[in-house]
Amino acid sequence: MQKIISLKLLPSEAAEEVSVKKYIAGTEAVKVAAITGYHILKQSIDARGKQPWINLAVRAFINEPYQSREIPSFIFRDVSKATRKVIIIGAGPAGLFAALKLIESGIQPIILERGKDVKARRRDLAALNKQGEINPESNYCFGEGGAGTYSDGKLYTRSSKRGDVGRILNLFVHFGAEEKILYESHPHIGTNKLPQIITSMRKKIIDCGGDFLFEKKVVDLVIHNNNILSVRTADENIFEAGAVILATGHSARDIFHLLYSKKIVVEAKPFALGVRVEHPQSLIDSAQYHCAVRDKFLPPASYSLVQQVDDKGVFSFCMCPGGIIAPAATNPGELVVNGWSPSKRNNPYANSGIVVTVEEKDAGKYFQNHNREISKTTGFPIAGDPLLLMKFQQLIEQKAFGAGGGHFVAPAQRLTDFTDSKLSASLPGCSYLPGIHSFLLKDILPPFIHNRLQQAFREFGKKIPGYFTNEAVVVATESRTSSPVRIPRNSETLQHPQIKNLYPCGEGAGYAGGIVSAAMDGEKVASRVAMALQSS
Repeated sequence: MQKIISLKLLPSEAAEEVSVKKYIAGTEAVKVAAITGYHILKQSIDARGKQPWINLAVRAFINEPYQSREIPSFIFRDVSKATRKVIIIGAGPAGLFAALKLIESGIQPIILERGKDVKARRRDLAALNKQGEINPESNYCFGEGGAGTYSDGKLYTRSSKRGDVGRILNLFVHFGAEEKILYESHPHIGTNKLPQIITSMRKKIIDCGGDFLFEKKVVDLVIHNNNILSVRTADENIFEAGAVILATGHSARDIFHLLYSKKIVVEAKPFALGVRVEHPQSLIDSAQYHCAVRDKFLPPASYSLVQQVDDKGVFSFCMCPGGIIAPAATNPGELVVNGWSPSKRNNPYANSGIVVTVEEKDAGKYFQNHNREISKTTGFPIAGDPLLLMKFQQLIEQKAFGAGGGHFVAPAQRLTDFTDSKLSASLPGCSYLPGIHSFLLKDILPPFIHNRLQQAFREFGKKIPGYFTNEAVVVATESRTSSPVRIPRNSETLQHPQIKNLYPCGEGAGYAGGIVSAAMDGEKVASRVAMALQSS
């Protein structure tokens, strides 16, 4: 007999198979020997009381042979001789999962990635962290696997309506992820493990006959009668295909400029901008688990915070327990910070973006009030400019870089000093490898962001005991939360309304917000492309 059972266990009990079997047996009033095994279906932590509990939903095998968990099989076809071909610009999760879906449909994907493979990216990230030298085509945002590869590998999403989350997670397991991502409430692969999984996906795409090309930065689209005839890369290569899936990620500003210059419709899209705050992980553990020292059977604690301040949302973003703050810029002279965690989440700090929603009216007003500060690179945007929010984002990043003093050293303040607009006399230890520099962040952040952050931090201190402390450090600037540009598409065909065979996709086009949602969007778009090509 198989039966689904819910259990509430102490962390130490949930960690031991013998203990879990004992509780299953007690619930079903049978001997422990009758429990031949179990699958965990869902696992979450309930830390609302003084004693944290682990909630488990299990499929128990009672008085019948145990069967290993079945991972769905996927049939990837040989497309080496396929007549139908699709260009995919970008090898992030949207592009990779689109390619796999096309292969399942018998269509050959041609992936053009501006950056390098995951192994080669490591050398460029080391140069950025240690020498402050950035490669504009190979960094935390650009390269195989996209921004998520070296920025954590979080797989939690609320976007279940966009596609089959279970299929995406099972595909990750198929390519080497641990099965626990199938049942954890907040699944996470880890920056140390995700590159190998991405490499396995690339190998499968190539083995099936797909083309996977690196250092192929797209610089032009040849268009005739509202169709893309070919794509040109910076090395003067020309690629032709029946359709183009644009999956370039949220930081490919050159692509937004290219579309705009060719009078292809793009739109400004609200995004969020703020700072990254870092606490000692032990402080967050104590507050969230109501203990002096975290139970060894509990993972490092996380948090999720939101506060309305003057009709705008201030919220935590990409919270990284046991994590590291990383330099996530894509160009010289611009400073962006992000966070990531290894699979064990065993670093001594906890960091999170704390950001404020930015709309067109906010950026427009800021530019009007600060027109003398506009850099020559950014230019002064005109009313109705669809790149307005992107230019605003870029300007703040440039100001942050200048405040840090160069080499991607980041401007920072202690947390309570930040709320008091006080220059910090000293700064605490910080995981950000290029280093931090004491600076008044109010001189970087627009007032409508800075003032709301000040109020929100005080409120967050009421929600999490000990959070509002000068042991924490605030680092600027967290600005790549999502794309500040949307590339419109038809809600049914998913084609661009103006260019018939252009399919905007994923986070960069404004239709996803993380690895899983981008992967689902990639599959969704690839399915529509396959339908269009097969019916033509």
